Amino acid sequence: MPQLNFLWNMPRVYKRLLSVVIDSAFITLAFWGAYWARWGSFEVVYSSLNWAVFSVSLIATLVAFAKLGLYRAILRYLTFHALFVVFVGALISILSVTLTSFFADANIPRSVPIIYGAFLILLCGGSRLIMRVLVAQSFEKGHERVVIYGAGSTGRLLAMALRHSDTYKVKAFIDHDKTLSGTVIQGVRVCWLNELEDLIEKKSVRKVLLALPKATRSEKKAIIDSLVHLPVEVLTVPRMTDIVSGKAKIDELRDVPIEDLLGRDPVVPQKSLMQADIKDKVVLITGAGGSIGSELCRQIICQQPKQLILFEVSEFALYNIDKELNNIKAEEGLIDLEIMPFLGSVQRQNRLVAIFDTFGVQTVYHAAAYKHVPMVENNVVEGVRNNLFGTYYAAKAAIEAGVESFVLISTDKAVRPTNVMGASKRMAEMALQALASDCDKTRFTMVRFGNVLGSSGSVIPLFKKQVAEGGPITVTHPDIIRYFMTIPEAAQLVIQAGAMGRGGDVFVLDMGEPVKIVDLAKDLVRLSGLELKTEDNPHGDIALKFTGLRAGEKLFEELLIGDDVSGTAHERIMTTSEAFLPLPDFESIIKQLDVACHNFDHQSIRRILLDTPTGFAPTHGIGDLLWRAKRQPSAVDELPPMQPSKPLKLVQQPQTK
Repeated sequence: MPQLNFLWNMPRVYKRLLSVVIDSAFITLAFWGAYWARWGSFEVVYSSLNWAVFSVSLIATLVAFAKLGLYRAILRYLTFHALFVVFVGALISILSVTLTSFFADANIPRSVPIIYGAFLILLCGGSRLIMRVLVAQSFEKGHERVVIYGAGSTGRLLAMALRHSDTYKVKAFIDHDKTLSGTVIQGVRVCWLNELEDLIEKKSVRKVLLALPKATRSEKKAIIDSLVHLPVEVLTVPRMTDIVSGKAKIDELRDVPIEDLLGRDPVVPQKSLMQADIKDKVVLITGAGGSIGSELCRQIICQQPKQLILFEVSEFALYNIDKELNNIKAEEGLIDLEIMPFLGSVQRQNRLVAIFDTFGVQTVYHAAAYKHVPMVENNVVEGVRNNLFGTYYAAKAAIEAGVESFVLISTDKAVRPTNVMGASKRMAEMALQALASDCDKTRFTMVRFGNVLGSSGSVIPLFKKQVAEGGPITVTHPDIIRYFMTIPEAAQLVIQAGAMGRGGDVFVLDMGEPVKIVDLAKDLVRLSGLELKTEDNPHGDIALKFTGLRAGEKLFEELLIGDDVSGTAHERIMTTSEAFLPLPDFESIIKQLDVACHNFDHQSIRRILLDTPTGFAPTHGIGDLLWRAKRQPSAVDELPPMQPSKPLKLVQQPQTK
């Protein structure tokens, strides 16, 4: 209330003096009001003894209130403790009236102190409650009105934390438990889900806070689906593990994690598979600073390797992951673990051999790759060099140094590739298959999966940035779909799949249901409390803009080349039998490709990729920036698939049991 602002802005000492004056008036009114209630008149009140009793009780009550801390209480944060202080002070005041009247032989009936105490509690306690409500309403104007979804222990703790918040005002709880519907918790009503729309309209609710840290992702997805059509922003409390560990506070609200939109619950990893190739062994990760590589490092360090060797071409990325892992090492007390960071490129086989041999590396996880389709299309030679030759050289180095297990992190874009990145990754798989057929010392395994959430260059951070900037959200095509998986789950499954390999195995991860990218973009807009701008809703907040498929981009990705797929000991890991080239044939191809790359002969590179049985079917011409700068675009860029000059016979890979 604006007319009361002068009260709220008074210095605290003045507020305390005003409280003393008002309490004095209440004590006076309660004392003489008790006489009137008892006698029905004031005829016998005005005697010197009664005035003496009143004076003593007034001083005793004010002193009691002050000593009990009542005048130090802040009305805005008034709790039950302050009312208890009023009650105790009233008891002391009743006692002072009773004792003073007894020793002074004043004509005060025994019922008067009791009536006086009741009046005093009502006046002093009730007035403070009224003032607390007025203060709360005064400070409520700048608050956003919110509803807490979940009236359990977490929801109650959140409501308590937000009670004194300068940001939010809780207007209701929402809960599926029908026994709680209509009840009141901490002064806030618990409502049923179908009442939420009325709350949004009548109470101007703008945010829904999810207080369900223990719910599974599938449960959260069902809840989010029920909220996504409403004009509210949806936020969530941190994970319970973060709250318990002290990494986050319950009122540190966050955007709904994108993995909750997918509704995919992770499977508890099998400990025996997680430790088989890691525990007490020397483990090396190439591309250790990347999205998958760094998560592999975090998962591997928990399995107690003997040594953890980081191999990365980017100095900054290597510095970051080395620093993070050493912090984890200190926190977990892994005193005996040695973390060794190495700068280097996987294209330098002699560097890899030196490291593998010197430290006796037993397990290699090969995550180093160029994975962004447009970047590889613009830089064909470097993409082929890093993805294919880097894998081939790393595998040859592993054989030379006697590495026990070599695991390649592959991609769904290697299946019937339409771009150079996918073709180079499929050839990297074929390189390991060919080497595995001729080597018994090193066990080669390939693990193929789709997109991971939150990786560098991922579409999700881009969408969030575009929403924050007011749009538009750019989507390449309205029908494009992708498979998604969280980075931690992908890393765990890679480690477990690698432990199941026997040699030359191709494993594919169960990615769940594919997600339509345009639906994902729409959900992100709605969960931000915004509206989509469409022809039917021209006054919306965020527009969708379709930019067209990029060079080499598919509408949908696949994980299998053929139909020969079978399950494994893990419910989310499958294995497939795929044909491959014998090692002599593959080495002949890679020698030709090496010469073509050295000479920047993009026509020959394209022809070799087309000739090799990778299933490469490019949708665009040669996109290399250097090639296009040197030559005018012409029909020569659009090379059709060509038959190999020498027929290549594929060998069928035996099925892993």
